[in-house]
Amino acid sequence: MDPIDEKKLRALQMLQPPGLGKGRALLATLRTLMLFTAAMITLPIGLYFVSKTYLFEGMLGLPTIDSYFYSAIVAVVSVHIVLALFVYMAWNEGTRQWQEASKLE
Repeated sequence: MDPIDEKKLRALQMLQPPGLGKGRALLATLRTLMLFTAAMITLPIGLYFVSKTYLFEGMLGLPTIDSYFYSAIVAVVSVHIVLALFVYMAWNEGTRQWQEASKLE
């Protein structure tokens, strides 16, 4: 086998998490993706209604028209927080895999 091919093969093997097979790595990635998908759907909807009912109308005594507006802002901010967490986790995972692959060269 050519030495260049051996380096490429070892680099590809390092891209998988240690101790996990190909199916398990895919399953772990799918589980993380589903977690963030569920959080992106349920968290903003839940925070919208909770903040509208309890925070803005209940505690602060705002009228219904204003509470719709402010609770929508809370929901949009929560979506952005979930997206930022997903990007942070994906970036760190990609950086870790890149560092492991570059150690082989």
